[in-house]
Amino acid sequence: MPHVNVKLATGRSEEQKRELTRRIVEAVTSTVGCDEDAVSVAIQDVPMAEWNDAVYVPEIEPSLDGLYKKPGYGRPG
Repeated sequence: MPHVNVKLATGRSEEQKRELTRRIVEAVTSTVGCDEDAVSVAIQDVPMAEWNDAVYVPEIEPSLDGLYKKPGYGRPG
């Protein structure tokens, strides 16, 4: 039962979010071999001014060693 939680800097359109969701579901189902009904995707908009405190420090920074894809930036601001 894959659940994917995506945090994005505020400013993406609903169309972009729907397309991102479609592609995530496609990638998950084809890669791990599950049915589309088993996948859920959440998208959370985060204002850039809050990215450091809301995302980078509590989620990214403590998990750098375990991230399969690390960001190409350091702690913002």
